[in-house]
Amino acid sequence: MMEKNDTNELFSKIIRKATLKNDVYHNTYKTFHKFKTVIKEIVREYQETDFKPKRAIPFEYKNRGEFEVELKFAGDILVFIMHTNVFEFSRGHEVMKMPYVQEDKDRSYCGIINIYNFLGDSFKYKRVNDIGYLIGRVFINKDMHYFIEGKREIGFLYTNFANAFMDDNASRDIIKSSISYTLNFDLLTPPYETVKLLSVHEIQTTLDNMKMKTGKRLGFKFQADADEEEQAVKSKQVTGSE
Repeated sequence: MMEKNDTNELFSKIIRKATLKNDVYHNTYKTFHKFKTVIKEIVREYQETDFKPKRAIPFEYKNRGEFEVELKFAGDILVFIMHTNVFEFSRGHEVMKMPYVQEDKDRSYCGIINIYNFLGDSFKYKRVNDIGYLIGRVFINKDMHYFIEGKREIGFLYTNFANAFMDDNASRDIIKSSISYTLNFDLLTPPYETVKLLSVHEIQTTLDNMKMKTGKRLGFKFQADADEEEQAVKSKQVTGSE
């Protein structure tokens, strides 16, 4: 039977861990609302700009719920999604080797905000088979410090984790960088081999329900993804594993 002192120690651990995760959650939630505010501000600035395009070009904010917000501009959509859970990095992750984290292991617990890029037409025409791309994810800890994993303009190395504090300026930089990356992330013609066959069913189906996927890099791979696969193959060759 557990002694009272042992029980109190258990309760203390529960309270401590729950308090830590609550702190991280609230920082992530606060950051997500900063993102919403910044997106609204940028949309307002666009609407007030003196630039007059030949045809109307959308630049719109859409609140998709408590943990999801959408920014539509030109032919693209960025969807920001806050995960409601708190995560810790694996022991082998480079973040865990940082002095900043080794000084206080609680700093390794983070909330996550994912940033996805979709084609505007995928939503407009309800092409449910179209795909979006995770272009970045923002990690926020109990100290309101953050770092980003992402593609080109979005991401920067985790080594900034010790000094990068999430404030209004950082939020604005992240949103602007996400827009900038998306503008340079163009829709490429898919390889001929991936689209040369079309079934009778597909051609008879309306556009809204068409089974042909559309994505900016459908049939292509990010270089980082290709490098990871190449490294995995080399690892298997060395270990002899299947």
